[in-house]
Amino acid sequence: MLYPTLILAPIRGITDCYFRTIFQKYFPGFDLALAPFINPQRYSSYQPKQLKDLLPKENLALPVIPQLLHTNAEDFLFLADRLYDLGYKEVNWNLGCPAPMVTKKKRGSGLLPYPDEIVAFLDQVVTRLPMQLSIKTRLGYESPEELLHLLPHLDKYPLSEIIIHGRLGKQLYKGTTDKKSFARCLQKTNHSIVYNGDITSIEEFTELQQQFPSISKWMIGRGVLANPFLAGKIKGIKQEVTIRQLQLFHRELYECYRELLSGQAHLLGRMKQLWVYLSNSFPPAPKTWKKIKKCTTEKKYLQVTEDIFNTDL
Repeated sequence: MLYPTLILAPIRGITDCYFRTIFQKYFPGFDLALAPFINPQRYSSYQPKQLKDLLPKENLALPVIPQLLHTNAEDFLFLADRLYDLGYKEVNWNLGCPAPMVTKKKRGSGLLPYPDEIVAFLDQVVTRLPMQLSIKTRLGYESPEELLHLLPHLDKYPLSEIIIHGRLGKQLYKGTTDKKSFARCLQKTNHSIVYNGDITSIEEFTELQQQFPSISKWMIGRGVLANPFLAGKIKGIKQEVTIRQLQLFHRELYECYRELLSGQAHLLGRMKQLWVYLSNSFPPAPKTWKKIKKCTTEKKYLQVTEDIFNTDL
């Protein structure tokens, strides 16, 4: 049986190198990960401290592709060269971020209404890039017609693949994915396409496979944070699907961040970002999340989380 390629989506503030390593230890299934984006900064020398999330020694458990968010070709190329020196053979350009603070600067999905600027950027970058380039995008910012118009223009570039999240930028993560528009995109490009968006269960994934039989690569983010066993189930991996496994994962992740982060507030803030999604593994999710959200001390947080895990053991 030929299993699909699964890519862990980049979720800023959660899926850093420490999370990726520990997650892969307890919940195998992903083939690689896309790292949360770096925003190239002019005149930066990009010392190891600034690139710690992408240092090869921190990414031994799961291969990772760096992602850059920018529209300045020279800055993009400078950082790409630095990543190439670290051993990376591919970099991803973020044309999908929906965050208003990004899109208002015509970055991420905010650049999609301006296809001429996208083409001009690629003209400057592609021939000078020392590695492969992929793109992560959305259907558009305001309308699916934006990506449908852009895709044929991208065929002239040797992109390794295009990852398409089936929402508009203005939707953020609200509403449902637009599968009809995604299907139209497949007819407008010669590039390899990766599906991204709302893969939340094995049933949903099976339905998508049947709907898009030409897709062999799939990116999953929020769905696997809510159900960490999902990637393994899709891959047919025999695994211990238990609350105990979630508890062990949480414990190791917590201890890791406890050593790395400075201050109680920083630590709890980081863990709470995960529980926004992980609470779905402990229904009713709103009640579980409310308990976590109210924690203001490490002592209280540990007490609450142990109660949550032990309730279902």
